[in-house]
Amino acid sequence: MSTTRNLFSYPKYWAECFGTAPYLPMSREEMDVLGWDSCDIIIVTADAYVDHPSFGMAVIGRLLEAQGFRVGIISQPRWDSAEDFKKLGAPNLYFGVTGGNMDSLINRYTADLRIRTDDAYTPNAVPGQRPDRSVIVYSQRCREAYYDTPIVIGGIEASLRRIAQYDYWTDKVRRSVLIDSNADILLFGNAERALVELTHQVASGRKISELTDLRGTAILRSSVPEGWVEIDSTRIDWPNQIDQIPNPYEYPHDKKEMGSCATDASTVVTTEPEKTADTVSALRIIPMPLQRKADFDQSKAYIRLPSYNKVKNDPALYAHASRILHQEANPYNAKTLVQKHDTQDVWVNPPPIPLETDEMDGVFDLPYQRRPHPSYGEAKIPAYDMIKTSVNIMRGCFGGCTFCSITEHEGRIIQSRSEESILREIEKIRDQVPGFTGTISDLGGPTANMYKLNCKSHDIQKNCKRLSCVYPTICQHLETSHKPTTQLYRKARSLPGIKRVAIASGLRYDLALRDPEYIEELVTHHVGGYLKIAPEHSEEKTLSKMMKPSISSYDEFKLLFDKFSAKAGKKQYLIPYFIAAHPGSDNEDMLNLGLWLKKNKFRPDQVQTFYPSPMALATAMYYSGRNPLKKVGYKSEKVSVCKDIEARRLQKAFLRYHDEKNWPLLRIALKKMGREDMIGDLPHQLVPAEKPAGKFIGKPGQKRAVTTRSRARS
Repeated sequence: MSTTRNLFSYPKYWAECFGTAPYLPMSREEMDVLGWDSCDIIIVTADAYVDHPSFGMAVIGRLLEAQGFRVGIISQPRWDSAEDFKKLGAPNLYFGVTGGNMDSLINRYTADLRIRTDDAYTPNAVPGQRPDRSVIVYSQRCREAYYDTPIVIGGIEASLRRIAQYDYWTDKVRRSVLIDSNADILLFGNAERALVELTHQVASGRKISELTDLRGTAILRSSVPEGWVEIDSTRIDWPNQIDQIPNPYEYPHDKKEMGSCATDASTVVTTEPEKTADTVSALRIIPMPLQRKADFDQSKAYIRLPSYNKVKNDPALYAHASRILHQEANPYNAKTLVQKHDTQDVWVNPPPIPLETDEMDGVFDLPYQRRPHPSYGEAKIPAYDMIKTSVNIMRGCFGGCTFCSITEHEGRIIQSRSEESILREIEKIRDQVPGFTGTISDLGGPTANMYKLNCKSHDIQKNCKRLSCVYPTICQHLETSHKPTTQLYRKARSLPGIKRVAIASGLRYDLALRDPEYIEELVTHHVGGYLKIAPEHSEEKTLSKMMKPSISSYDEFKLLFDKFSAKAGKKQYLIPYFIAAHPGSDNEDMLNLGLWLKKNKFRPDQVQTFYPSPMALATAMYYSGRNPLKKVGYKSEKVSVCKDIEARRLQKAFLRYHDEKNWPLLRIALKKMGREDMIGDLPHQLVPAEKPAGKFIGKPGQKRAVTTRSRARS
């Protein structure tokens, strides 16, 4: 693999002489003003172009501009023809295609597969301005517009589809998006390293097909290069004796021997086949259970996953492939993953090495205008309005929640900006954002309180394969002091012109319990009456499938939250979030959660139903009915899964036990469960009993008002 190089150490491309564009151009007229005859790279995005570091197209565009390249933007093009894809001309180097900040299907459909009525990343929230599977559709149109121009795909939509993945919207396993899009290469994760290296290489005359070893990329190959060792992980129940297995890649000299040869899996294949157009070179294969016993060059080893055809037809193999992918997520020890798709292999190189603090600072210090492109006029872009006064202080998440895709995309290793860079950005917001009132709406990231929390030992981190640093317990090697965050909060709110700094990002409260001083700082100065946190469930059986802490951690946090709120003389409340229909959660669990909510006097209005996003571990549970958190076998642990739409709505109804519209459904369910004892008007019961028709209980002399509402209740 290529060595790690600082993002800003490359010699700048010759086009740096054109200087910095006020906004990256979206039209020929803007290009003419800049003196450009062409673009070197054109980014095609499904989002409105907002020149702000929270928007992917702006980060990538400004970073490539800082390398000396001319970058144009095609935002939300019409996709019924290739005309909009030609409006900036053909790029000199490649098209960069992204589905935007949000997966196009999740953007359009709710968890119940209903079409959303708005799109927060579109001017005036107008829906329908992006196609489903935007990466595939846009790539096809780019190919139609300029057939010979290379196509590079990236962003979260492509990132989460880099191998065969379960597609909730069609209820099928789909091929890697690299194949369906007909792109030349896929970049996954926060792809600055791979993108900068790739762009300079292509600018120097190399073809993308030659760039086979870039970290954070997926490519297609028709054969295995010489010198590689295959770790065979294509099956889940190996036989007891696996010292010898047939090697499918060994071709004996004598064709009569075909089918009778066997190769010791722990020794190098020495047979040299006759090299013809129809043969491949001899390859050493090691069954996965024997990989730790074998001696081989780790840098030239790859893991072969079950093929697309196998995971499509065998849910257990799908769960196994998902488990392997998540185990190979640490960039310091991950191996290349290979998955057969018909006649081609998708090669997924190891994840990118995380950015250092100075590189993170460099990315966020680029000359963003911090506003939408002027072509949108006075139109409101809700996603921009939400984040225009917020600051991203870090990337990554080591929580490992199975229903979340942050880890699969950004990785588990926290990448933090410097304090100085963050404070500079706050000052830019103060000075540049129109109508700034003095409030920073958020100072956070994927998780509010993971800033500068990393493994205490780089050597231990290099060898670690834990799926989470905080589950089932907080790792003893994890730095848990929140002092850098507490200090940052204090400095941020002391800046001139800053009246308040709110914390709106999700809080990992089990981690916060390790530093009560942080909780006091947060509660005293950064909570405006309500703090949203996410226990997600109350029952251990379900929480174990989520990789979330026990509800007792929530109880501990609430005690400190209430204590410090009272000390500060404030009345403040926790707003907990919960998920219905998560794999592992049955109706009994949801009943217990509903009772927990009622006991604690919570009446949630906005509740979530589990959404099976591509590549998440919980999605593997949903599709396969098996638990990939443990070794997967045909006889291994099964997971209860709620797939029927009515069953999912019932679980959601348990969360909204207080809504009388849900009472009839809950009464029927409780009777089927044999839990009629939970129907009644006593405090420990979940829903009231149905009132007999025609009977009215009221004060003496009071008349009953017969209305549509009273009929609906009876």
